[in-house]
Amino acid sequence: MNWTLPGTVLTADSPQAAEALFSSLFAAGGLVLSQVCQITGLEPHTVQNWIKRGFLTPPEKKKYNRRQLGRIAIIHMLKAALPMESICRLLSYVNGSLADESDDIIDDGLLYLIFLRLAGTNLYPDFAAALDAAMADYRAPTPGARERVAAALEIMLIAWHSSRLKQQAEEKMQALGLQPDTQKGKNR
Repeated sequence: MNWTLPGTVLTADSPQAAEALFSSLFAAGGLVLSQVCQITGLEPHTVQNWIKRGFLTPPEKKKYNRRQLGRIAIIHMLKAALPMESICRLLSYVNGSLADESDDIIDDGLLYLIFLRLAGTNLYPDFAAALDAAMADYRAPTPGARERVAAALEIMLIAWHSSRLKQQAEEKMQALGLQPDTQKGKNR
């Protein structure tokens, strides 16, 4: 089973392989913008715009680190289901100011890896147990941090599943020849 890592174009055959693949991207140091764009499928101007708007910190010496790629993948994944304003509120709920990493309660690279662990498993019937297992290596820096991260992860999972269901519905509509009418409102 090949699985596309949410928010990227990378594929892996299991959540463990996905985590290893994501981590291996930084074996030689940071990534340049063109590599980030190859990995995520985003246009360079989109990433640069997100930096300009304060959604993520600028690269150091034109190199993006694991934390920044995690944030980019999370935003890209969530924008299929949530408006950008909601994504920013969610990420700020977890990590405070998006343009300042010093107030973060979790590294966005780790947040993304925990998300991958959850997304690649059958969460039901016991979501709490799956969440605890996925967050086993997270050490909360402040009281209440673990609960904030857990709440954000649950929202991220719901949004991701929602976008996948929407895509499946659109594919089924297309297979039935029931594509949306793009001419709606024209020639009336």
